[in-house]
Amino acid sequence: MSVSAFYRNFHAVTAMSPIRFQKQIRLQAARLLLATHPGDVTGVGHRVGYDNASQFSREYRRQFGAPPSQDAARLRQSARDPAGVLP
Repeated sequence: MSVSAFYRNFHAVTAMSPIRFQKQIRLQAARLLLATHPGDVTGVGHRVGYDNASQFSREYRRQFGAPPSQDAARLRQSARDPAGVLP
């Protein structure tokens, strides 16, 4: 299969480019790591494949609407209080 045929077929199945798909998978993995194992945001970025911390933070914010540390804190809070009754 040629590169262009692969790209067309991949896009037809996923509705995104292979690179965008890879970024989405990396960011979802980072979100899971940050939510379950709070710690170093830069380290998580490196662990999922980002060499540049600012690029990781920028793409994470674009994908999830908040910086990594804030989003992870919100996810951990919602896991502790799924009904939303704690202050």
